Amino acid sequence: QENHNLGQAAALTNLSLVYQKLAAWKEADAAVSNSLNLLGWNNQNQLLNVGENKSELWNIIGQTLDIRAGLLLKQGNPDASLEISQQAEQIWKQLNDNTGVTRSRINQAQALRVSGFYRRSKKVLEEIFQQLKLSPDSLVKVTALRSLGNTYQQLGNLEDSQRVLKRSLNIARRLQLSQEIALTELSLGNNARSLSKNNPENREAINHYQNAAEFASNPLTKVQAQINQLSLLVEKDEIAAATTLIPTIQSQLTNLPANQTGIYARINFARTLLQNNTNQNQTKNNKTNIKLSNQKSIAQILATSVQQAKTIGDERAESYALGSLAELYEQSNQFSEAQNLAKQALFLAQKNNASDIAYLWEWQLGRLFKAQNNIPTAISAYDSAVATLQSLRTDLTAVNREIQFNFRDTVEPIYRQSVELLLLEKGDRKPNLDKVRRRIEALQLAELDNYFREACLNNQFVVLDEVVDRDNTDTAIFYPIILDNKLEIILKLPKQQLIHKTTEVSTQQLDRLMVQMRESIVEPDGSNQFAQASAELYQMLIQPVENELNNSKVKTLVFIPDGSLRNIPMSALYDGEKYLVEKYAIAISPGLQLFTPKSLTRQRLNALVGGLSEIPEGENFAPLPNVNQELTSIEESGISTVKLYNDGFRSNILEEKINAQPFQVVHLATHGQFSSNPNETFILAFDKRIKVNELDSLLKSRRKQRTEPIELLVLSACETAAGDNRAALGLAGVALSAGARSTLASLWQIGDESTAYFTDEFYNQLITGKTTAEALQQAQIKMLQTNGYERPMQWAPYVLVGNWL
Repeated sequence: QENHNLGQAAALTNLSLVYQKLAAWKEADAAVSNSLNLLGWNNQNQLLNVGENKSELWNIIGQTLDIRAGLLLKQGNPDASLEISQQAEQIWKQLNDNTGVTRSRINQAQALRVSGFYRRSKKVLEEIFQQLKLSPDSLVKVTALRSLGNTYQQLGNLEDSQRVLKRSLNIARRLQLSQEIALTELSLGNNARSLSKNNPENREAINHYQNAAEFASNPLTKVQAQINQLSLLVEKDEIAAATTLIPTIQSQLTNLPANQTGIYARINFARTLLQNNTNQNQTKNNKTNIKLSNQKSIAQILATSVQQAKTIGDERAESYALGSLAELYEQSNQFSEAQNLAKQALFLAQKNNASDIAYLWEWQLGRLFKAQNNIPTAISAYDSAVATLQSLRTDLTAVNREIQFNFRDTVEPIYRQSVELLLLEKGDRKPNLDKVRRRIEALQLAELDNYFREACLNNQFVVLDEVVDRDNTDTAIFYPIILDNKLEIILKLPKQQLIHKTTEVSTQQLDRLMVQMRESIVEPDGSNQFAQASAELYQMLIQPVENELNNSKVKTLVFIPDGSLRNIPMSALYDGEKYLVEKYAIAISPGLQLFTPKSLTRQRLNALVGGLSEIPEGENFAPLPNVNQELTSIEESGISTVKLYNDGFRSNILEEKINAQPFQVVHLATHGQFSSNPNETFILAFDKRIKVNELDSLLKSRRKQRTEPIELLVLSACETAAGDNRAALGLAGVALSAGARSTLASLWQIGDESTAYFTDEFYNQLITGKTTAEALQQAQIKMLQTNGYERPMQWAPYVLVGNWL
């Protein structure tokens, strides 16, 4: 009434916040737009000089833009949110308002994270963190630290995430900010859940979720924490506890706001119930076969989510809800309805360039076509899903923060089921074995990308077939592929068509044999169990193609092992009379393609050798008294060496020396571990554990200064993590991080006396002109024939990854 535009604009801005709380999105948007119109903001990001008399005007514009950015983010429009936050930052800079600048930059980091630009988000937040370090405790500091912790989590830096989130939590507790405590406890729960993947007994995540629900003043945060707790209970098969929690969640669903976060909370609740039903269908003999919810109530939740997503115009959330509804119909064999919904979900995902959920619906269509025995169309749908995943390679973890991305549940099965379908094809030149190989290779690349959380293989590669056919006609390439209840073998012999054999074996039986072989090989009294498991695996893997191998005059086998087969030494497969290593030199390749194989230069080999016989303070490893002898034997073989030993084997010295000259061989005799978790994959230097990502950085600095790759990286005294059936991913990860043509490492740790014996024999063989694979073979045979070293435990752990020439 008074035509007081500033006051009116400020009131409208606050009104927009109230409408957001009520999930009245159109009204919220209209209020904030009217406010900006009254303030004369033309949205062109053109800054006028802010005079003294205009500072109040610009202050209200800045606040209104911050609120608009938050509104856009809640509505699922992170790109526009980012742009508005950047405009707000410029205004706060003009006003010299550092708190405003920080708040706008946190909003930008949130928008970047939701868009999947985690590294850019991390960079922004780390800059904010440095600025806030010396500032007093505040809400802004709590929010910045939590955002940084969440971003570290998305990038897979779980320890850093936990450290930063705990700092955020401590400040929130000191300031008695109950809602901030709840939000940070929720993030800590998600982080603890990821950290405890290898320790299912860990209760820390559940405790954090319970704390989050207790402190939450916002009903949405409370129900999110309870849904995440429920999901974890279902995963752990704690059905009684899950059943108790469900009514509590259901009673709160009607009070959730119809914003993006609220919609995803509903969908994730429905998907958790769906997941339980799927698990129970797969284990019908289980006495705890309880379906947590009937299909009608799940369908109702998802139908509501679809309508709410339509109301706020969030087509991505609508796609996710429709696809989830299709999964519900798929479970009850209503294929026609499921197909219709999946197509709608896919259309919306593709329209919005949401590749990270589009592949799920392509996969779903593939399953539906297969269920109706339409194999060609099913193959086509799976091909589309794989193509979409490959387009996501550089962004494989870039998924919406509300959607839990799980490689083993939502990526790996697509490749395996696709291969299974391809092998069902009948007709001329069917099945297409080359396509099968490429599909499995794509899976292995995806596994490594997921391991490093980035696309790690962007070098120039060569197809191994060409190398074998043209230059190495005594080499065969061997592809064992593990599928449900089958072991498929594809063999490439020089200048011949691909050979395909199938062994019918249950996945459980295969896993049991691999575990038995791996465990018994290192047991003092396990020789009988080992011989039995090794012979059975030989019958499944080698015997089906034994005649073809014998007739081909092949001397070297290059295995591209699949899944758990990476954890067993192929050299120790036993035919009842001889080990495989006594017939063939053996190497491992992480895929069909790698650096161009070429012979290791035999003249004037030079090596950087390093190791520890003393164990650094704070580390609980056994001493390695024979390391000095091992390193000295390399020098005595005639190879020129630079030696880093004990206190001289530090990470900074290793970096300095490795850059100093073009070493062909790098030999590190120290404790280390290969794990499916990059944070637990390391080699031990005197000053610290060098993790796989740090090794990558350390050797990248070498690659900037020297064009020559390391020809051979040898890691002795390392081992794959006990109980981790994907630990060999860590070995492949180290091999790739090092950028070495070949990596020679041990799958388990053995006495360093036998390691010294092996090393001496290996290098003596290498300098005589043998290929790396042949030098390894001869060293292993020599041990096999020597008293005290003849057991497979002593000679079998050594595997050669990469170039075998």
